[in-house]
Amino acid sequence: MPKRYQIAGQKAVREFRTLAAQQNPLVQLTLPLAEIVALLQEGVGHLLRQAGLQLMLLIMEEEARQLAGDRHQPDADRRAWRWGTEKGFCVVDGQKVPIDRVRLRTPQKREQRLGSYELFRRNAPLDKAVWEKLMLGLSTRNYGAAVKQFADAYGVEKSVVSERFIQVSRAKVKALLERSLKDLRFCAIVIDGTPYKGRHMIVAVGIGQDGTKTVLGFREGATENATVVSELLEDMARRGLDFTQPCLYALDGAKALHTAVRRHAGEAALIQRCQLHKKRNVLDHLAEEHQGWVEPKLNEAYAMFEYADARKALDRLHRELAELNPSAARSLAEGLEETLTVHRLRVPTLLRKTLASTNVIESTFSVVETVCRNVKRWRQGDQLERWIASGLLVAERKFRRVRGYREIPQFLNSLSQLSQKGVAKRAGAA
Repeated sequence: MPKRYQIAGQKAVREFRTLAAQQNPLVQLTLPLAEIVALLQEGVGHLLRQAGLQLMLLIMEEEARQLAGDRHQPDADRRAWRWGTEKGFCVVDGQKVPIDRVRLRTPQKREQRLGSYELFRRNAPLDKAVWEKLMLGLSTRNYGAAVKQFADAYGVEKSVVSERFIQVSRAKVKALLERSLKDLRFCAIVIDGTPYKGRHMIVAVGIGQDGTKTVLGFREGATENATVVSELLEDMARRGLDFTQPCLYALDGAKALHTAVRRHAGEAALIQRCQLHKKRNVLDHLAEEHQGWVEPKLNEAYAMFEYADARKALDRLHRELAELNPSAARSLAEGLEETLTVHRLRVPTLLRKTLASTNVIESTFSVVETVCRNVKRWRQGDQLERWIASGLLVAERKFRRVRGYREIPQFLNSLSQLSQKGVAKRAGAA
């Protein structure tokens, strides 16, 4: 619940906006040329900053004049009286700069807040500056030295910056995990788990029907288990994601992901198991001397456009592996059909490169690792969650439309037809 002083500040801002819109008084800043030349000795930036501070004082003085009239002049319409000045601050370029603010009193002897001052001292620009600069790799230890542009500025000390980042990053987590998915339409959803700092992070990224990518959510767990994945999908459903629409789900080889997706999306889900994970799983069973000829055959099979050709090549490789290494053969056979879903859908080549694997998640986590590189000591609590969410939001800002997005309408048509055939086939069998 907002405090009384917060309510008074918000009211003052509204009144200041009304004043500006209705009366629109002129505020003019005049600087002697000699003073301008002196300020330019330290650069144009210094001139603009100092001129900006003087302009803020003029704006506050004009608002005070509108409320209390001209100094030493009788005014029957005045709403407040001047009550001297007081030390205050404004937020400029992510730092607090001290200023002298005008004080006013109402006829009831209460503080008359200035809406202009409330705007100048807002913490939102300061919080945003802290978060943005830490996401660019600036550490809390070096923050003050990097951003301090005013000799008497404060609020940029390591402890203060850390506290502000904790507050704003918690707000980022809340916004990410609560934003609505109701109006978004996806042709594919990529879900993958990645071990990070002794924990397992499950991330879901949606590929829209226009080719854009969106972070749908994430969960932290000890392992990539069905409970954690189900909680993620349930949360996405609560926020409006429609699991009844046919959609391609690109997953790694984890059975927990497969089970959770089937439980929530049912027959509307077409599973595409990551071909890169499949290749790595097979090759991990083989000695290095055999990996050299097995890997090219796997690549050649998955590069084929037609489903029948790819399946035939993989079956032939399976027979060869059965004689060489039964464990590798079993690894290839496990879930093999689901690695060829993009082939059955006849997804065009460019779009297939995106949908055939979970590389979207892996590239996203490379951004997260870059964002988190300055964290030297991981603590208990929500620290990991806050940094992961921040990194995901940074990655999302860098997202581009997927390759081959122009073929998505063709892909959606194939997706709908294949889904309908599957439903009809199961209905006939019943």
